[in-house]
Amino acid sequence: MRGKVVRGSLSAGVEVKLDPHYTVEDVKVGNFAVIEGQKYRYFSLVADVKIDSTNPAVLVDSFDEEDDELAREIIIGDSIFGNISLNPMLMADKDLAGEVRAVRTIPPHGSPVRTATSEDVARVFGAPDNKVYFSMGTPLEMDTPVCVNLPKLVERCTGIFGKAGTGKTFLTRLILAGITKSRAAVNLIFDAHNEYGWEATREEDRGDGTKRESHVKGLKQLFSSQVVIFTLDSQSSRRRGAKYDHEIHLAYNQITPEDILLLQSQLNLNSTATETMHLLSGKMGPQHWFKLLIEMGAEELKSYAEDHGLHLGALQALQRKLKRVYDLPFMRDKVPFDAVDKIMQYLHSGRHVVIEFGSTQLLGYMLVTNILTKRIHAEYVRRMEKYQATKENKPPHLVITIEEAHRFLSPELSRDTIFATIAREMRKYNVTLLLVDQRTSGIDSEVMSQIGTKIACKLDDESDVSALLTGVHNAKNLRNILYSLDSKQQALIMGHAVPMPVVIKTRNYDVQFYNEIGETDYAENDNAFKEMVDGMYGEDLEL
Repeated sequence: MRGKVVRGSLSAGVEVKLDPHYTVEDVKVGNFAVIEGQKYRYFSLVADVKIDSTNPAVLVDSFDEEDDELAREIIIGDSIFGNISLNPMLMADKDLAGEVRAVRTIPPHGSPVRTATSEDVARVFGAPDNKVYFSMGTPLEMDTPVCVNLPKLVERCTGIFGKAGTGKTFLTRLILAGITKSRAAVNLIFDAHNEYGWEATREEDRGDGTKRESHVKGLKQLFSSQVVIFTLDSQSSRRRGAKYDHEIHLAYNQITPEDILLLQSQLNLNSTATETMHLLSGKMGPQHWFKLLIEMGAEELKSYAEDHGLHLGALQALQRKLKRVYDLPFMRDKVPFDAVDKIMQYLHSGRHVVIEFGSTQLLGYMLVTNILTKRIHAEYVRRMEKYQATKENKPPHLVITIEEAHRFLSPELSRDTIFATIAREMRKYNVTLLLVDQRTSGIDSEVMSQIGTKIACKLDDESDVSALLTGVHNAKNLRNILYSLDSKQQALIMGHAVPMPVVIKTRNYDVQFYNEIGETDYAENDNAFKEMVDGMYGEDLEL
């Protein structure tokens, strides 16, 4: 692509008249372009492509097959031309001596425009080193790495968004592998669909319209000594052939009314149920109310309602609904071990923890994720405050990954959940979130405003796109780019971890990636590998 700047402004971007040797078909929204000003070099994104003319009437007239070909070429090359809208994002001195910085001016009229080169991309996004700069993919129609700055990525909350089937899971797996490799933070991953720990499956097109299923390595296979897997469903793990280190159980006395409040949509609870739970907690004690309520017989329940002025029907309905939580397979009456302490030991030593849920349904996922995160966050706050006083034993930065993020961070619930607290605190206590979701419109707008880096796959719903771009500079132009993304292996990255928004074709998660990123190059027939995985079913660790 080549052309010249013909008009523009700092707020609306610049327009470029395309060189006659190129057509609008040579330029695609989201491409990376460079404007050569007199003093500065401007790094830009293609925001729009259109056909323009010096005389609007010419655009209306059509060409017939009998028209003179020379006349056609003259008119198309002169009177009719391609017009490219560019969004300048960064600027640097022409001699490349200074730093790349945010755009504060625009190039003069007539400045030449060209397609970005590999050197331009490396200057803006850095060269991959798996320490600071981690390759996420390549620009569209280019074969040069685009990197995210991992220390900046973990400084603030990150969101990976996109509709179902667009590759959110693979992008998340890339990010988690990069964090693990670089040691920029420790990961605590609530793995709702068993995608990140040991192994996952994916569907691939055969090229004849059919699909085949293949397996990809999880973090444990790539970083065996650095990753620990906990499971809440050991039977599911065994059925899947997934290795784990510890099994987690929860105790009835850990359930609080606030934990149940998060489940109100799944349990169909009303405001009366919420008030009743708090009353029971106050009367029976915060550690006993849940188990005592569930185990009451009909006569005992009736007597309790009469003695305390409660509506019997409401109490019966609450007991019936909470029985679903009581019957979750990982719930126990008494448990001798504290899994949170064990998880904290691993995290504090720099080990990464994956909690797999097996065949556990959404109700169990939301309950466990909330309870564990509350306690781990409280422990992190305590340790950070101790570090601030003593300047010793600073806990490593923690990134908590949650899927189905809108379930925890909806406008109705976000003010009452630990996840919204973490999002608002950002890095104050060295804990941030990695949110994975397909419904950005379901996440509270205040939480969305706290997300430092957003990685967006294809989104079709207008409300989801608007929620994603709330508060983002040049949102109108980025909206066009989002709508132009393919449904597979393309994403828009913007925010704190990249110097400017960029559209990428995501890198493959395959054997080449394993060899580049992994702790060891495992071979399927390697005896050491087999010895490592044999007997990995560890002790049951109960909470």
